Amino acid sequence: MNDWIRTAVGRIICDQRRSCDTHLYKLDVPGFPGIDFYLKDESTHPTGSLKHRLARSLFLHAICSGKVREGTHVVEASSGSTAVSEAYFAKLLGLPFTAVMPRNTARKKIEQVELLGGHCHFADHPAEVYAEAERLAREHGGHYMDQFTYAERATDWRGNNNIAESIFQQMAGEEHPVPHAIVVSAGTGGTSSTIGRYIRYKGYDSRLVVADPENSVFYDSYQSANPGLTCAGSSRIEGIGRPQVEPSFLPEVIDEMLKVPDAASIATLHWLEKLLGKKPGGSTGTNMWGVLNVAQRMREQGLCGSVVTLMCDSGERYLDTYYDRGWIAEHIGDLSAYERQLQRFI
Repeated sequence: MNDWIRTAVGRIICDQRRSCDTHLYKLDVPGFPGIDFYLKDESTHPTGSLKHRLARSLFLHAICSGKVREGTHVVEASSGSTAVSEAYFAKLLGLPFTAVMPRNTARKKIEQVELLGGHCHFADHPAEVYAEAERLAREHGGHYMDQFTYAERATDWRGNNNIAESIFQQMAGEEHPVPHAIVVSAGTGGTSSTIGRYIRYKGYDSRLVVADPENSVFYDSYQSANPGLTCAGSSRIEGIGRPQVEPSFLPEVIDEMLKVPDAASIATLHWLEKLLGKKPGGSTGTNMWGVLNVAQRMREQGLCGSVVTLMCDSGERYLDTYYDRGWIAEHIGDLSAYERQLQRFI
């Protein structure tokens, strides 16, 4: 085996060993007797998001598949969080890294990529990032990591400390150890694919519910069973929602999808901040709105059980957007109808 490959894989595995598992919060949500709410905080990874797991898997997959070698220029298309995490691993391995991002990506994420030694290249529309990343990789003689294709196959969905195995291990001693539902959102589709496969592999009686924001094609594609759908807009909830159906999005492992208005996502993240005592990112608001809808149906049906979701990243990355009232008024609109509905939920 090439010495560089052996060293690179060893460094990535050591990083995994140094990272303790992320905390699973049990939330106190009044008004839902017999229903327990859990939030897995992925913002505590070294790069601040759930995408740390994905980036680790993508690098291992690319190295062991012979795609990334010593000196390879790694290029990725990303709305931000994956870029930060891949920049971290590229720095760990001494590799040049370029992230192709939509121009409206949060400034904090851009700064984090650059702080880690990466370069940011901007596209005017999210649909342009794929071709730009391929072009840059080709021109640099590098490798386009392509998270949107490889997310579902780079991660070992049978276990190996993936997000699904972690959730069920942490739930083992709880009153309702097998969740009635796990609610996530989709960017690449890799997380939902991993969880859906793992549920089937282990034979758990849990439902996988995927929440989708506005200006995303995943929900419509799922409802119509048409993987060729596209949409013209771009998601305002960073990290989730796509203008096209990504190869890593596997509708066959999903039990239900919910369409979540952006105003509901933002109202919910502010509501959750008060409950949790820390700022969640926008996709966490989308996830939690989905959880509350699932729990409301459980309550109406007289069901008891647990519902689990993810805090994908921290709201500290979005202080000038989702936590700025002026930005919300201009880009999202009035939240009051959803704020009232949150009060009715509880």
